[in-house]
Amino acid sequence: MYWLHGFLVALGAMSGSWARPQPPLLSPEMIDLINRANTTWKAGQNFHNVDVRYVKGLCGALLDGPRLPEVAHSLEYMKLPDSFDARQQWPNCPTIQQIRDQGSCGSCWAFGAAEAISDRLCVQTKGKVSVEISAEDLLSCCDECGMGCFGGYPSAAWDFWSSTGLVSGGLYGSKVGCRPYSIAPCEHHINGSRPPCKGEGETPKCEMQCIDGYSVPYKKDKHLGKRSYSVPSKQEQIMAEMYQNGPVEAAFSVYADFLLYKTGVYQHVTGDLLGGHAIKLLGWGVESGTPYWLAANSWNTDWGDKGFFKIKRGKDECGIESEVVAGIPLG
Repeated sequence: MYWLHGFLVALGAMSGSWARPQPPLLSPEMIDLINRANTTWKAGQNFHNVDVRYVKGLCGALLDGPRLPEVAHSLEYMKLPDSFDARQQWPNCPTIQQIRDQGSCGSCWAFGAAEAISDRLCVQTKGKVSVEISAEDLLSCCDECGMGCFGGYPSAAWDFWSSTGLVSGGLYGSKVGCRPYSIAPCEHHINGSRPPCKGEGETPKCEMQCIDGYSVPYKKDKHLGKRSYSVPSKQEQIMAEMYQNGPVEAAFSVYADFLLYKTGVYQHVTGDLLGGHAIKLLGWGVESGTPYWLAANSWNTDWGDKGFFKIKRGKDECGIESEVVAGIPLG
């Protein structure tokens, strides 16, 4: 039986997590484990009073889906800075600084696209056009994107913008634009004014009309993309794309520890795979010797670092560099 003992020891060493049970999702034990590991980031509680189905449902990006044609930059004459923050580069574009809230819906794939498209409209027009593109319009009307609140493909979202266009629409309850978001934010804290976070809700209906009081007809409010594309999975290409044209959408694999991110540069430490997630990348830099991407999440400002986070750059951490999509606005 000695050979069996040796085999099991070797297998445990290879798997890492095989020999150690994972701490429960969102537990103080998981926070302690991460912070004791003395890694590049600090953990804390972001979700105090939530249904576990809710946090799992937030990860609505379907990974490894259809790919758009790649567009590469010629880097020969481009001098990329060591650090870059689109909020500082284009201070007259307010959407770049915005953090949205997808509510109890796996609509991250639509949010990452709507946010980056909003930013790019402003960047391309040098601040003359500042509009919040409607995540609701994309979520509810793009049938080919996937399953609405139950997941979608970021690449299909950008393709829909190029082929069909998207209307304007702000945050829940804002009455901004043609189709504001209709799913209410939910309460991450124990005592708060918002409703509690439960499992995924129903996908809103595709209503091709603007809210009462909005002066522009639905069809005339459409903003179109000239072309949409994949960005090559190399950090310099992703940096060049952002530097030239503005923020991009990226998708990656979410593990349980990501839910507990507070500050620093995230890299996976512990916890099971929960699913795919899409976010907006808006910059890069180096913190305490660790290169990072700067990203905006869509889980409200009470998650992470006021809604933003940093994730390790250059090593395809959790697949963050593998599925980056972008596009150029029309006109």
